[in-house]
Amino acid sequence: MKKILEISNLFHSYGNEISTIKDFSFSLKDGEIASIIGASGIGKTTLLRIIAGLEEPAEGEVRIKEKLVSSKNFILPPEKRNLGLVVEDRALFPHLNVKKNVMFGINYMEEKESLTREFLELFKVLDLADKFPHEISAGQQQRVAFARALITNPDILLLDEPFAALDKKLKSDLHVETKKIFKEKGLSVVLVTHDEDEAEYFSDRIIEFKEDQIIIK
Repeated sequence: MKKILEISNLFHSYGNEISTIKDFSFSLKDGEIASIIGASGIGKTTLLRIIAGLEEPAEGEVRIKEKLVSSKNFILPPEKRNLGLVVEDRALFPHLNVKKNVMFGINYMEEKESLTREFLELFKVLDLADKFPHEISAGQQQRVAFARALITNPDILLLDEPFAALDKKLKSDLHVETKKIFKEKGLSVVLVTHDEDEAEYFSDRIIEFKEDQIIIK
């Protein structure tokens, strides 16, 4: 399988503080799922933000599909990286209904109606199409967020604690459904989580952040 993501000799720190990432290298193959685990504030989300183009590395390079997207002297804007992003708080547009939230990234496409319906059905929210985010549950909102992220056919799906706010039963159900979808669609995924069991369930690879090192399993 081809490498979809390549991180080479990456360094990052905030101001004069201790470096959050030191000489980190990693590659993700097309269709692989990798989880980033570790304690709060140790650099997990920082790494995800660097991949997304929301943080600049002090040193090193990030390539997506062999194309340079981040280095010390060059940053490709997030909107030009063809990435999907789902975060813990869902970040849905409150003034748009479910259908329009999912459709948001593909308004330019002629087949947007049929494609939107397909992803609403895939994530079991078709019957909520006319509802607004405040009218549906947290679990339903997260399904909508996943549908919105995947409908654009991203090269890499970035997930920042997307299940953390859900109760145990809902989390378990969504774990099973989303992993099945990821694998069926051959998605390349990077998941940030503090939950080791979640990481073990989803991942082909695990990146563990510790205080003095980063371990790749």
